[in-house]
Formats: sequence, structure tokens, C-alpha cells
Amino acid sequence: MISTLLTIVLGIIGGPEIIIIAIIILVLFGGRKIPELMKGLGKGMKEFKEASKDTEETIKKERDDLNRSIKGDSDR
Repeated sequence: MISTLLTIVLGIIGGPEIIIIAIIILVLFGGRKIPELMKGLGKGMKEFKEASKDTEETIKKERDDLNRSIKGDSDR
């Protein structure tokens, strides 16, 4: 269901629509604000990637610790 909805939405947005959206953003924010917005967006994406990487490492560490403790209990 979600993939069908995503396909429909992405199918609706084409080249001309993206150009119109870009022009609207340019008019609303002006040429000087757009680089600042993109910089903030880039920082946010970088922080998100770092946080997700840290979360993956934590989950992997906890899984390894759990496996070690299970193996230690079965040796007894």
C-alpha cells in the first residue's frame, strides 16, 4: 500500500513541477537565504547519519554482549 502511494506521488511530480517548486522557493526565501537553508539541511542530514551510525553500533555491541553472555551461561 505504501509503495503504491509512493509510486503515485512520485509519478505525479515531474520535471516541470520541480522547476515550479524551485521558483516558488526562490521567490519565498530569496537568493541570499537559500544557501543558508541548504547548509542547515546538510548539517541536519550529517547529524542524522551520525546518530543512525551510532545507534547501529550500539545495537551491534549489545547483541554481541548478549550472545557472549548466552554462550557463557550454556558452558556452565
